[in-house]
Amino acid sequence: MTEITEAAPIEAPLTETQRVIDIFVAPSKTFTDIRRKATFWGPLAILIVVGLVFAFAVQQKVGWERVFENNLHQNPTKAEKLESAPNAEQVKAISAKVTAVVSYIYFIPILIFTAIYALLLWATVNFGFGGTAKYSQIYAVSMYASLVMNIKFLLGVVAIFAGLAPDSFLINNPVGSNIGYYLSSDVPLWLRTMCMHLDLFEIWSLVLSIIGVSIVAKVSRGKASAVVVGWWLLVVIITSGLAAL
Repeated sequence: MTEITEAAPIEAPLTETQRVIDIFVAPSKTFTDIRRKATFWGPLAILIVVGLVFAFAVQQKVGWERVFENNLHQNPTKAEKLESAPNAEQVKAISAKVTAVVSYIYFIPILIFTAIYALLLWATVNFGFGGTAKYSQIYAVSMYASLVMNIKFLLGVVAIFAGLAPDSFLINNPVGSNIGYYLSSDVPLWLRTMCMHLDLFEIWSLVLSIIGVSIVAKVSRGKASAVVVGWWLLVVIITSGLAAL
């Protein structure tokens, strides 16, 4: 007599909204669905909206001149050289305008950086660790994993409208979710830059990337960790080195 077995139920495809929600409550579901279709419209839309809201809040409550001044004072040597320059005021005015433009289109460099970073992850996990991921899947994983970083900038918006002192505001480090936030300007810039990466949301994003790369590339979590953390450490070293220079 032939035994009849039931076929395993096929999970329904997730919408972009469901993917975004699941990245916070059940990330494996989101990354498994990316293997079906490597889209990232949800994270992209949120990135753009949060970026615009953050830039608007900075413009209204802090001002671009103050943003530039605060960033400049993080590097006393550079600040001293600029103050002694004959065209210091003109340079400050132009720099403030550049800061404003870059802040409003910040999602563009983020997309470019993500494209390069995803390419490195894809090449390493496939050719170095025997993964089977498509580049589009790794890119989508990177976009979804970075969703949690938007929380940091939304908290920054809340802090700005709650009365954060403009003189203490740093646009690249708006809230105290990392060790670098609490270090004074007397600490070497390279060390502050390194400690800025020891960030609650950045580490959360790293963990999500490990889960996602493991699922889409079909490799162990250990191999995915080696790839993701390895490239992250290299980025930290490079950015800290550039700050030192």
